[in-house]
Parts: sequence; C-alpha cells; structure tokens
Amino acid sequence: MSLDALDENVLQWGLNKGILPNPEPLAQLEKTEEEVAELRKAIEEYDIEEVKDAIGDIYVTLTMQAEAWDLTMEECIQAAYDVIKRRTGKMINGKFVKDN
Repeated sequence: MSLDALDENVLQWGLNKGILPNPEPLAQLEKTEEEVAELRKAIEEYDIEEVKDAIGDIYVTLTMQAEAWDLTMEECIQAAYDVIKRRTGKMINGKFVKDN
C-alpha cells in the first residue's frame, strides 16, 4: 500500500476513534512521547518487530499532531527537508551534528 493510501487510512482511523476532527495537541504529544519510549526499549532490546511497530505508532501520533495544526505530514516533511538539505555538519559518535 502506498504512503498516501496509508495516510488516508490513518486519518480515517483517527475519525473512527474520535481523535479527529479536533485532536488535542498536548494529548497527542504525550502519545508520541509514549511511543518514543517504546522505540527506545525496542532498540535497546534489538527487537526489530517492536522497532517497526514503534516507528509506525510514532508516525500515527505525528499524523494526528499535524492534523491538530491543519497541516499534512507531507507539508511537515517537506519543510524539514527544505532545511536539512542545505545543512552541513559531521558525524560524531554515530550522530550527525550540524555546523553552527
């Protein structure tokens, strides 16, 4: 299934569950933080299936967050990419550190 189709399914799920049409930004942030904690645990345990599930759950919570601000995930990713594509820096201890 394409990402566009999955996004539509996620939005419909949000409607079905009552999260949409008016998601609460702080509540969605808390859900994202919970899912990020699950991702950390899955990484620490080197559990690829849980990593995959957590990344997907994070995407879902971020999709609800974007909707709270009348944005799309495409707009958000495009905005981030427009900034990072020109970014310079270097890898330090496995992490990209941007130049000032």
